[in-house]
Amino acid sequence: MVKPKALYYKLITTGWGQVAAVWSDGGLWELGFPRPDGKTALADIRAQNIVKLDKGNDAWLWSEQLAQELGTYFRGFPVTFTVPIDWRCYSPFQTAALKYTAAIPYGTTVSYQTVAQAVGSPKAARAVGGAMHSNRTPLVVPCHRVVGSNGSLTGFGGGLDMKKALLLLESQKE
Repeated sequence: MVKPKALYYKLITTGWGQVAAVWSDGGLWELGFPRPDGKTALADIRAQNIVKLDKGNDAWLWSEQLAQELGTYFRGFPVTFTVPIDWRCYSPFQTAALKYTAAIPYGTTVSYQTVAQAVGSPKAARAVGGAMHSNRTPLVVPCHRVVGSNGSLTGFGGGLDMKKALLLLESQKE
């Protein structure tokens, strides 16, 4: 499928730092990890030719919604993210694996093998790892909740320390 014609970014302040969110006309295109400042947050973004989101853009409301949801998440409360995601430019297999991952409940982990089985490709655990690597919207599509079959923490775009921190955050009991 064709990439969006325009991409817009907004920096979102969370309790863990600045997060860069990139929006298309179809929803969330890319999301960075929390960083100490906006410049560092934007440096993580892979999308090219992004322009700053202004209030006149339809994505402004989505961005406000995401800011509320991320704020709740980083305070340690369960969140089901509700912003639309732009699934364009993923393969059918990646889309299936990522949509399955988006539905993994807060505080729960599943194995790459489980995801592979769930999307109808039981021998494709390594391909699931590739799909997780292609995830442009971590946190909203919580690929940090996908772990090795023995529970080990493997591969994560934000680094294993970030994966561990997110899983620890989600394991805290009120």
